[in-house]
Amino acid sequence: MASAGSGDETAAAAAPTMITLISSDNERFEVAEAAATLSQTIRHMIEDGCTDGGVPLPNVTGSILAKVIEYCNKHAPAATASAEAAAGEGSSSSSAAAEGSSSSAAAVPSTEELKVFDDAFVDVEIPALFDLILAANYLDIKGLLEITCQKVADCIKDKTPEQIREIFNIKNDFTPEEEEEVRRENQWAFE
Repeated sequence: MASAGSGDETAAAAAPTMITLISSDNERFEVAEAAATLSQTIRHMIEDGCTDGGVPLPNVTGSILAKVIEYCNKHAPAATASAEAAAGEGSSSSSAAAEGSSSSAAAVPSTEELKVFDDAFVDVEIPALFDLILAANYLDIKGLLEITCQKVADCIKDKTPEQIREIFNIKNDFTPEEEEEVRRENQWAFE
């Protein structure tokens, strides 16, 4: 499989290298390497040659891994284009892009398209959002971790402690006296 170097560079360029990811519940997902390498954890496994037979991800369920892959597939073209531009390839090919290389330009979503996608992507129930945060942290996907944590921050912004407890289903274990003491000690926070 890996030694199928027949010299057909056109076919190799057209067909992306695929990586198999295996969720904690043994679901298998075929993912383009460009999307998979948005995860620094998976990138290191690829660099270390640890992807034969698939990459086991014991901390991520199949349903959450499917969402993570959706995110990575959407963001991979922009990340690849950004990396190429940073490597200097963008400056030499910018005139070619200006001449109408629309096939590659069409595949790269704009910043606004990614923002709209991200906003819709994190519009999930709180338990799923927390699972996405845990997966993004475990897989070391910075962009996904940022948007999911920002969503949690937005959920609690301008909320009272009681409202936050309700959102996250947190039981208040303070007695009324303890709660009053905390309010007195931190009065500045309640002004």
